[in-house]
Amino acid sequence: MKNIEEIKRLLFNSEPDEVIEATDEYLATPVNDKDMAEIHYLRGNAFRQKGDWKKAMNSYLLSIDLDSESPAVESYRSAQQILEFYHTDYYNP
Repeated sequence: MKNIEEIKRLLFNSEPDEVIEATDEYLATPVNDKDMAEIHYLRGNAFRQKGDWKKAMNSYLLSIDLDSESPAVESYRSAQQILEFYHTDYYNP
């Protein structure tokens, strides 16, 4: 299993599929809430790199639920602004 720093390196190197696989493994083991929040945040960033906005937003929300001071708060706001600007059809039935 990769540690958080290794997962961050994968994300930095734009390897979102490997990040998602690594976070799947990480989430399958018991960890504390702070680590879990960070893993969901990193997972959200990987989904965002892939252009999967729905999964990215859901991951950010899970991170925020676990840690209200997570960097996912800003990422979630940023993603909302992008979607509101570029994907108005997401918000209009």
